[in-house]
Amino acid sequence: MLLTQEYQDNWSFSKKVFFKIVFSYFVLYLTLRFFGNFLEVPFKWIGKNILGISYNYNVSGFGSGDHTFAYITLFVNATLCLFISFLWILLDKKRTNYNKPLYWLIVVLRVFLILSMFSYGFAKIIQSQFPYPSLARMLEPLGNFSPMGLAWTYLGYSKGYNLFMGIMEISGGLLLIPRRTSTLGAFITMGVMMHVVVMNFTYDIPVKLFSTHLTIMALFIFSTDIKRFINVFIKNKPTNSYNYYNPIKNHTYHKIILWIKIVLVILFFGFSLMQGRDRGKSKGNKTPLYGIWEVEEYIKEGDTLQPLITDTERWRYLIIENNHRATIKTMNDSYMPYRIEIDTTSKKAMISVGITKSKTYNLKYNLLNNETLILEGNLNFNDIVIKLKRKELLLDSREFNWINETPYNR
Repeated sequence: MLLTQEYQDNWSFSKKVFFKIVFSYFVLYLTLRFFGNFLEVPFKWIGKNILGISYNYNVSGFGSGDHTFAYITLFVNATLCLFISFLWILLDKKRTNYNKPLYWLIVVLRVFLILSMFSYGFAKIIQSQFPYPSLARMLEPLGNFSPMGLAWTYLGYSKGYNLFMGIMEISGGLLLIPRRTSTLGAFITMGVMMHVVVMNFTYDIPVKLFSTHLTIMALFIFSTDIKRFINVFIKNKPTNSYNYYNPIKNHTYHKIILWIKIVLVILFFGFSLMQGRDRGKSKGNKTPLYGIWEVEEYIKEGDTLQPLITDTERWRYLIIENNHRATIKTMNDSYMPYRIEIDTTSKKAMISVGITKSKTYNLKYNLLNNETLILEGNLNFNDIVIKLKRKELLLDSREFNWINETPYNR
């Protein structure tokens, strides 16, 4: 019943049935993925009248891939697949094989997987998918993290792990491009995506549907060449070369396709490298005041404010990420985002509320031994003097060590 890329004149009945179901499902899935939003009205009717969904929901899912509309689409996908397959089986009994449709189905799935692997791979290499955790994030108690937030922080911490994941995903995509290496590419992609699927299910990451489908696509491509894998790696037997089916014999066509593949890969890599460079520039504007500063003394209009945990005004921490972004954490654990511009020549810091400059404050600063920071100036029409001490976090300061006499597990 397993389908194969090897040319076969006569397919068994079970093989034809299996192909019709697989072909219908994948074609519907890709079609509905790109055009399903245009069918919002009938799909919502199905959700309400057939699936009994009575609550309000958004078609886009606000970034989630496992939203209600996605499950309605999946239901429609599976139902139409069974209906179309049943009609196809009834109306098309005389055809002996489906070598050509199978060939083009695999081509389309390969292209979709290649684009997905490249997109995810480069997003990990330049750390746009899993960015390094911010200093404000590191101050949050672990128990406040959602499972997804914990996974994002865990994965974003290690640049090396991001690089490894990205290289594996891109390797799978690259090997899927030539037909001769597509089986190996599908095998690598299947392994990489299985790891993603497990993460999504065990850390409540809402990309479960999409990652599962990518895994199934890679598994399907791999299964069409699985005989040779079984012979070599399981049965320890020699294997023969395949008589691959190819509907187009024109050598000029294949040369053109080869050059198109090369050009597109170069353009994709170049565009991704430019994105990585721009992202590196935007992250590279650290300031001498970068870090977490814990308030030791807060003087307002000559009065020292005591560190009461109910105080909504007194600062507990000043968190400076770069020369443009700062966060203030008050004593009652509220976070307030600020825009900050630091002039190292005049030793002044200009702080704005939020991301606008609706209120700008001039504060003079004095940095002592890179450990103590003194801020003086006017804030909210009050004269203030704030003394802060640099706070070191083990997660942000602990580096890689080749030698560990004992596990440093804290």
